[in-house]
Amino acid sequence: MKKLLILAAILVLVTGVACTQKSETNVSTESGTDSTGTVSSTHVESTTAPAIDTAATAEAMKDAREAGRDAADAARDAAHATGTALEKAGQKIQEKTDTTKTTT
Repeated sequence: MKKLLILAAILVLVTGVACTQKSETNVSTESGTDSTGTVSSTHVESTTAPAIDTAATAEAMKDAREAGRDAADAARDAAHATGTALEKAGQKIQEKTDTTKTTT
């Protein structure tokens, strides 16, 4: 569950840092004459598209990989510590329940 939250946070960070919004507006004016006089027309074209900052994306991906490795290392260490604790607890239980030992 913790890994999933870390990955979700990284994804939000990458999206927020790497993507910006870029707007472009093109205006063209055409003039011409006909039998009644001068005619002019204006055409406005506006587009909005996301622009991706590749340097920021690469840096965010690098950070995400490092965070993933750190999370895997932490999980591995925790699993090892848990296994060691269980092994020690098991040995203590065996020592306390060992019926082959006799006390004099």
